[in-house]
Amino acid sequence: MKITAAVLHACGGHQRPYGAGAPLSVQPLDLDPPRAGELLVRIDAAGLCHSDLSVINGDRPRPMPMALGHEAAATVVALGSPDDRLFAVGDRVVLVFLPACGECVPCQSGEAYLCPNGAAANGEGRLLNGGVRLHDAGEPVRHHLGVSAFASHAVVDRRSAVKIDSDVQPEIAALFGCAVLTGVGAVLNTAGVRTGESLLVYGLGGVGLSAVLGAVAAGAQPVTAVDPSPEKRALALELGAARAVDPSEAAELPKADVVIETVGRAAVLAQAYAAARRGGRVVTVGLPNPAEMLSIPAVSLVADAKTLMGSYMGSSIPARDIPRYIALWKAGRLPVDRLLSSVNPLSAINGLMDELADGRAIRQIVVPGD
Repeated sequence: MKITAAVLHACGGHQRPYGAGAPLSVQPLDLDPPRAGELLVRIDAAGLCHSDLSVINGDRPRPMPMALGHEAAATVVALGSPDDRLFAVGDRVVLVFLPACGECVPCQSGEAYLCPNGAAANGEGRLLNGGVRLHDAGEPVRHHLGVSAFASHAVVDRRSAVKIDSDVQPEIAALFGCAVLTGVGAVLNTAGVRTGESLLVYGLGGVGLSAVLGAVAAGAQPVTAVDPSPEKRALALELGAARAVDPSEAAELPKADVVIETVGRAAVLAQAYAAARRGGRVVTVGLPNPAEMLSIPAVSLVADAKTLMGSYMGSSIPARDIPRYIALWKAGRLPVDRLLSSVNPLSAINGLMDELADGRAIRQIVVPGD
């Protein structure tokens, strides 16, 4: 079938402003039918994330050309397996950016977010079953993290989809696929924050503010946030943070039990590590350029008994955690809707990347349409 998608033809080397240079080409593509174990979905809403921007600017090299977008809500249009007992045509789903095979050691050990088969497929820009379903004049176009959500339609592995209730607005539902899953998961799953523990968040984008939401829901006290944007700091306070400061003031903050770093810069991670108390836990979810190296006093890992943890996808099991987080949102304990910055047509995608790069937006949504 013919679809419309935002395609990146070269990774890195693009000049700002993106709105003028237009690194993403909104163009027609051919989409193959779903194979067994796959779904054809209509994209109802897709969120912009720094992981998309990092492919454009070259921080995360990927094979090209690639149809970008990985955080989305969608509706099932067709089944690759007619006897599928989990999904049906018309189901509403949240798409997630790592399909887990369910058969490897991490999957069998409850750590499906570390699935090497899903990670390999994502790195190669293919679906978990192998190959690509997107083509431009007969030439293959790669899938972004198994989703390629900046498009009118997508074919995804069924393990990239989580069924949700039909009463969740697509613009809100999309946020649960990456920002909320990663930020809230880093607090609840990776750090295992306990009621009354102090928590400090570096970076207040969609993931960082989701971490604030998760910390407040977990009963962390106090919750403190660090970000250069006065507007984002103000929002963090409205969402329950006790204090929000500019990075220039961060050195004066009390040491915290738990520190969450979401910026994706090694220098900020070093600051986050220093900000944890003796015996504290530091969780990093940001994705720096692979060339960046972290330097910390090696002796501190023993002498200060600190724990430094990486958190991919918030150490989440999407089929378990997305419905749980949606239930918290419905109960008013996780006001995810406050993260929504704007809703836009797909044609605005390049200019929206400028707003994202400038730190002027939290979570922008594009609605591709038919």
